[in-house]
Amino acid sequence: MNSVQQIPRILIAATGSGAGKTTIAIGLMAALRSGGLNVAAFKCGPDYLDPTYHARVTGGVSHNLDGWMMGREAVAATFARAARHAGLAVMEGMMGLFDGASPINDEGSGAEIAKWLAAPVILVVDASGMARTVAAVAHGFAHFDPALRLAGLICNRVGSRGHLDLLRMASREIPVLGGLPDHAAAAFPERHLGLYSANEKHVPRELLDQWGRLAAEWFDLDAIVALARSAPPVEMPADEPDPRSKIVAPRCRIGVALDDAFHFYYEDNLKRLEALGAEIVNFSPVLDPELPDIDGLYFGGGYPEALAPELSANRSMIASVRAFAARGGPLYAECGGLMYLTRAIRTLDGASFPMAGLIPANAVMHDRLQTLGYVEVETVAPSILGTAGLRFRGHQFRYSTLEPAPDGVERVYAVRPRWGDAFAEGYRAANLLASYVHAHWASNPSVAAGLVDSCAQFRARNG
Repeated sequence: MNSVQQIPRILIAATGSGAGKTTIAIGLMAALRSGGLNVAAFKCGPDYLDPTYHARVTGGVSHNLDGWMMGREAVAATFARAARHAGLAVMEGMMGLFDGASPINDEGSGAEIAKWLAAPVILVVDASGMARTVAAVAHGFAHFDPALRLAGLICNRVGSRGHLDLLRMASREIPVLGGLPDHAAAAFPERHLGLYSANEKHVPRELLDQWGRLAAEWFDLDAIVALARSAPPVEMPADEPDPRSKIVAPRCRIGVALDDAFHFYYEDNLKRLEALGAEIVNFSPVLDPELPDIDGLYFGGGYPEALAPELSANRSMIASVRAFAARGGPLYAECGGLMYLTRAIRTLDGASFPMAGLIPANAVMHDRLQTLGYVEVETVAPSILGTAGLRFRGHQFRYSTLEPAPDGVERVYAVRPRWGDAFAEGYRAANLLASYVHAHWASNPSVAAGLVDSCAQFRARNG
């Protein structure tokens, strides 16, 4: 039975990518937490990197909320469980407020999440070189979708306090709740795929604290908190134990590659594995000499090309992965994990680094994006995920291609992009399944169940 919950919440959106919503969201979360609030963080869309910044600032896990991949019920359930005991929930949008899976509706957008969760929206505007025009921007966003509540603006890259005062005077319809000057020296470091993940090496604590101090100085925090608390009660799944975290007897141990090379995982996916009886055992393909005692392997995405020399040099780990595959161990890989399982990774400078060699192709890096967007997958043959005919949704974002195409390897995925022609993918060899698709298993929970079943069966045969 559902219940009505009063959860203070806001969604930080933007006019488009590059307006500064991630910096604004991080600064706001840091300032609120410094003020004593327990902040629950969320990221709209399929992004893996922004949640690492949220987690560093809040001290907790940032959950993805993706309307297209997860569906409304799973979005509401994830939000309710993660935000139920928080003092305030901050959701960061994706791209522009109305951008998502379709150019003609709000499917998969931050606007869709805001409406589903009845969350007031604060719009981030790049106000450099802008004065009265901010009122036109606010008016357009406020009236584009009457079902959405645009409740405030934060103006980024303002020139001075005086400039911010002018913007406040100009925007009478939608209040300006603060702004930030341009601080190039405090910008978060970037690489060719966007931001680095927020580990201490690339994002020191002082940098996060600095944005928190700036937000506390330049934002009207009291008004923002009051706005979040004005969000109406919303119907949520009943206050019951998360079925993903149900305690069951361990059925298998799944090794999850986790280090600077591999760290793109949806928290929801890992929780589903645990709820089904899998014990998650993290290991590092970069640093560890061999695999731990496991019954299955899960290689997520990440930056294997950035650590290709270190991955290639760890020959004992590569030998351990090959031996596990040769014994028929279930091995599931996504994007960066797929690259690790090829013969070699060729980096942008033309250097080639031998990898695990389980897929007869090379992963070749390019300086331009090769594929981006949502996809729906249907399995056309049995695999470690289950029977043929499974359907689930995911996302692709990659700068590499497989060369030559591994034509001798069975493809068990029929991949249908949101836009464009369907194609065959999902490379299967015995109990290995690798793909460029980052899947979200909320779209079909039986996929996670199939993987755990395969690992449990392998354990039973080799126990």
